[in-house]
This record gives sequence, C-alpha cells and structure tokens, in this order.
Amino acid sequence: MNLFTRISSRTKKSNLYYVTLVALLCIGSYLLGIWQNTAVNPRAAFDDSDGTPCEQFTRPDSTKDLDFDAHHNIQDPPPVTETAVNFPSCGAELSEHTPCEDAKRSLIFARERLEYRQRHCPEREEILKCRIPAPYGYKTPFRWPESRDVAWFANVPHTELTVEKKNQNWVRYENDRFWFPGGGTMFPRGADAYIDDIGRLIDLSDGSIRTAIDTGCGVASFGAYLLSRNITTMSFAPRDTHEAQVQFALERGVPAMIGIMATIRLPYPSRAFDLAHCSRCLIPWGQNDGAYLMEVDRVLRPGGYWILSGPPINWQKRWKGWERTMDDLNAEQTQIEQVARSLCWKKVVQRDDLAIWQKPYNHIHCKKTRQVLKNPEFCRRDQDPDMAWYTKMDSCLTPLPEVDDAEDLKTVAGGKVEKWPARLNAVPPRVNKGDLKEITPAAFLENTKLWKQRVSYYKKLDYQLGETGRYRNLVDMNAYLGGFAAALVDDPVWVMNIVPVEAKLNTLSVIYERGLIGTYQNWCEAMSTYPRTYDFIHADSVFTLYQGKCKPEEILLEMDRILRPGGGVIIRDDVDVLIKVKELTKGLEWEGRIADHEKGPHEREKIYYAVKQYWTVPAPYEDKNNTSALS
Repeated sequence: MNLFTRISSRTKKSNLYYVTLVALLCIGSYLLGIWQNTAVNPRAAFDDSDGTPCEQFTRPDSTKDLDFDAHHNIQDPPPVTETAVNFPSCGAELSEHTPCEDAKRSLIFARERLEYRQRHCPEREEILKCRIPAPYGYKTPFRWPESRDVAWFANVPHTELTVEKKNQNWVRYENDRFWFPGGGTMFPRGADAYIDDIGRLIDLSDGSIRTAIDTGCGVASFGAYLLSRNITTMSFAPRDTHEAQVQFALERGVPAMIGIMATIRLPYPSRAFDLAHCSRCLIPWGQNDGAYLMEVDRVLRPGGYWILSGPPINWQKRWKGWERTMDDLNAEQTQIEQVARSLCWKKVVQRDDLAIWQKPYNHIHCKKTRQVLKNPEFCRRDQDPDMAWYTKMDSCLTPLPEVDDAEDLKTVAGGKVEKWPARLNAVPPRVNKGDLKEITPAAFLENTKLWKQRVSYYKKLDYQLGETGRYRNLVDMNAYLGGFAAALVDDPVWVMNIVPVEAKLNTLSVIYERGLIGTYQNWCEAMSTYPRTYDFIHADSVFTLYQGKCKPEEILLEMDRILRPGGGVIIRDDVDVLIKVKELTKGLEWEGRIADHEKGPHEREKIYYAVKQYWTVPAPYEDKNNTSALS
C-alpha cells in the first residue's frame, strides 16, 4: 500500500465521523425544539375535529395577544368569492330585441296620436335575463367615414327599404352589403346637394348652427352629410313599418334614436337645438292645437330655425304626385302657417320645396301679441321646460327667460352661445347665469381640464380608444357636463351623452350649450335603441348611483345589449362596487381587468376596463343546442 492510498483511507474515515456527528446534532436540536414547544404551549388534545379552539399563546413581554389559530374546523367550507352568475343566450329571434319599443306590447295602447308607438317598457318581472345575440355572420362595421356609405347586410338583414324606397335612392342592396347613396324622398339628387340648397338660404358654415334635430329621419342621410359641415344631428324615427331605418343610421355611424312625436315630450331639454328639420316626415304639424310645433319650439334655441320640405310645401306643383287634392294641401299649409305665427315665428323664406321659419331671440314682442292672440297661452312658470322623461306634451308656448334690454329684439334670451368650435370649451350661458347653482364657471373649466387628463389615461388602458377609427359610436352613461365627449372632439367619434333622470343635477342643457348632443335615461330601463348600437360604453359612478334602485345585473345586461361584439367598456366606481361588477361580467363573457385610478393606487375609485367577446347565433344548420358561435 502506497502513501497515497493510506492518506485516502484516513480521509474517508474522517468524513464519515463528521457526517455522523452533524446528523446527531440535528436530531438532538429537533427533539429539544419539540420538548420546548410542548412545555410552553401544551395542546389540550391533538384531535381537534370537534372544533375545540386551541389555547392562546402569549409572549410574556408582549402586551397583545397574537392569534395564530384557524377560525374554522374541518367541516367549514373554504372562504371563496361568489360564483359568477351565468347569463344564457337569448334565442335567435330576439337578435333585434328593443324592450321598450316592442311591437306586441304596443298593441295594448291607444292609437290616438300614435300613443302606441311611444316608449312602453316591460314590467320588472318581464325583463329578459339573457344576452341578446348578434345575427349569424355579423361583422365588425366599416370604419368611418367609409361606413357613411356602406354597411354589411348580415348586420342588418332587412331588405324592405331597398324595395319600398327603390326610386328614392335611400339604400341599395348588392351582394353582401348595403349602399347608401345619400338620397331621400325630398332630395333625389342626394343629401349633399339638398344641404347646399339650404345653405344658400341660411348660413350653415359660420359656426352659429352646431346642433340639429331631424324628425322622422329615415336612414339619417341628412344628419350623415351635415357632419362634414361640423353640425351634429340628433336623428330619430319610430320603429314602424319602415323596418330598421334607425338601425341603418347607427350601423352607418350616424347619431340616431328610436323616437316619435306623439303624446309625451321628446327626451331633450329646452333650448337645445340650433336647427330642426322635417323632410316629408308625415307629422301632422297643424293638428292637435299645434302641439307638435310647440314641442319643436320648446327644444329650439332662441333664434333657431325650423326647416320643412315635402307636403304641403310647393303643393301647387306637386299635388298630383302626392295624390292629394289642392284644397286639402292648401288647408294644411294654412294651418301650419297659423300655428307658426301664434308661436311668434318669422317665416324667413320659401323657395321651391323648402320653407324655413325662425324662432324669436326673446319673447318681448310675443308677450305683447298675447293680448291679441289669446292662443296658445304661455306655459306656467312652475312647469319645468327641461323636464322631459315621460312628461306629457302640453299645448302651450314655453316662455323664454327674461332679458335685460326690454327693447332689443335681438337680445338672446338665456344668453348667447359662442360659435363653434369656441362654444365647446367656453363657459355655457346657464353656468354663467347661475342657473345651476352648484356649478360655477371655475368648476366648469376645472371639470373640462380633468376630463382631458382622464381620457388621456383611458387611451393608455384601452389602446383601441386611442386607435383612430377603431370606435365610432360611443355612449357616456352619466355624462354630467359632457367632459368625456369634449375631450374626444378631435377624434372621429360621436358621443351620446346621457344624463340619468336620477342624477342630482339636470345638466343636459349645459351639454347642448357646449354644442354636444345627448338624452335623458333611466338605466333601470332599456334605452330606445337597437342592439349593438355602440362600439364603446363609458360609465362613471353609474352603479353607485343606482344602488337600491335596480340590480347591477339588469344594468349590465342592457349594456351588453347595446354594445357591439368586440366593443369596449370603461366603468369608474368604488373598488368594492367594481369587484362585484367584474364578477358579474364573467357571466356576460366579457374579459377585463381592474386598473388603478389615474392619480395612483391609493384612490378608492378604480377603473374597470373590459371587452365584449365576439359571438353570434349559430349557423342555421348547426346543432340547436349550441347557443353561440364563438370566435
């Protein structure tokens, strides 16, 4: 045995002794630890299946009792969050369900003054608890401005108007899409040429006309072509035999609502629109004591215009084509002229098929004429002219605010608005005059600044909101002063600003004075629009506002109904509210996350950003038990 071998043998023995010694020390330390723990904190019993609590261990040098014990036994379920509610798909036949404009429900209401075609919502127990599906083959709409002229047939599968209005150039159906040439019953040369004709009679280009309302809008080509002139139009028409006309408008990316002139006020505040328009809208303006023209007067701004084309205007040349007698048409125009005079309107011009009237800037002269013209009387001062949610339409003249200069007929009652675009960020007259006492000019300007910051932050959360052209139709469910919409004014989008009827302040009039559009809404009810209207929904404190009024899932189902597949949602609210909302949206097949407030993580208010997943009804040949076609 050589020297190397002897050394290696000794080294191996030394290592074995070392390992054995370390092992003995570890075992000894472990046993000592068990003995010390048992001595300090003895257990009454190791079998705690009967739920007997463990004794408390209190350090001698501590003033607090430290509780390390479990507070449930083996029989208790683990603490987990509630399972998300599942909302099944509705049937394919409900793909165009509009709960408050249901044709079957309307049959139980009176035909007089078309009351049955007004908004009539289901009772709470009748509300569907399922998700409205998109039709099979539904596609993301074309981007603006291309969408103004073309839409997918699969999204609005109705060809009735292509047949009924074939000679009037409303809409054409070719292959898999609809084309909108821009025509109308009274503008066969196209809406652009028609608007040019109006522009030769009144100035549409100087920014003084910004908001318009189109009554009986058809497919809203008038409003679609006014957009290029920086005029935003609220177009409305009933859901009637002209199937899907408003749906076509929304699919084109044009502001529109389902609505009708019947027995209740239009859902807009007084002095909202700079211009009102009717092109063969078939509204009996001179009947019912002139109530419909009085309603137009209520929503028109001082100095605003009313434009009428079609029967009975130019009846001397057109009476044969309208298949009515000359006496009948003459009597109708005479009736309209009389009502307009009784409202103190001035007839500006009548040329060919167009007639234009102008509302007075104030009621100085009109009050004097009341001594001669007894009807219509002024509405009582205690009748709020801005209250317009299921409010009965009155046959009285809405009085304008008093003016300081009792002799100047050009003094604008209620205050003059700036011309567009300065109008957007200028302090609105109602705020300047203190009509909304809680909103000062300084508070208004601060709110405008705040929403510019918030929208900038939103675009970082939702890259699609920041992507030009990805979204077109937006709705703000609790708009307040319209700051969200104002911050997006340079983007190719439009925003329907909603002021909930439950809101503390009625601020919709301020929104219109900014040159924006909107409507009133109770979010415990369905909105007067078709499914898949909006690309993006913004909800600021909506769920807090409606706590105790209706269930959050009812509001979420309505949001899901009006949101397009692939559309985005941003909800601002208290973090506890958002956690519940997020859990519910799992049943809607939304995908989302909760993000911090723009000021940082220490704010209780958080932001929930979500996307509605694309899904449609299955193809007709698929298994009927398959309720959706996911992509």
